Amino acid sequence: MRTFSMRFSAPLLVVLVLAYTLHIEAQQCRPSGQIRGTNPPPDQCNQENDSDCCKDGKYYTTYKCSPLVSSHTKATLTLNSFEDGGDGGAPSECDNQYHSDDTPVVALSTGWYNHGSRCLNYVNIHGNGKSVKALVVDECDSTMGCDSDHDYQPPCANNIVDASKAVWKALGVPESDWGEMDIYWSDA
Repeated sequence: MRTFSMRFSAPLLVVLVLAYTLHIEAQQCRPSGQIRGTNPPPDQCNQENDSDCCKDGKYYTTYKCSPLVSSHTKATLTLNSFEDGGDGGAPSECDNQYHSDDTPVVALSTGWYNHGSRCLNYVNIHGNGKSVKALVVDECDSTMGCDSDHDYQPPCANNIVDASKAVWKALGVPESDWGEMDIYWSDA
């Protein structure tokens, strides 16, 4: 009996390691394509909060997924205005409303937004040694961009939590440092 288990345990171990590796590989988020940028019409790309505008002929990577969500998901916090006339563009996807920059609200990259499954739910954001709870009101589109619907801005990366000024203030980040910051987030 012992030789049987010894003889088959090594190949079984190899199969298990390969299966685990393939499982992890399948969970990785890879680019889904590219879009070609065009220059926006005059005065059509709102650069409030240092937003980027698409450039003619430049290719931008798109994603249909985001990294796996955990209780401590690493992300990049960016700054966005959710107000009417702000660099967020249109009303928020979740409720078709604009939101005050004084309210802690966020947009999540397409994969994390997950077809609206996190709409009007709270997430916890941890950064700069502090935490804040923010309401998910929009998608930071990782699949499209460089058009009027997206304020002629490039697609979002797949790991973005796009936040109002209230979130940055609650995290105690000096205004001169607002723009991009490494954070962790989780569902509240």
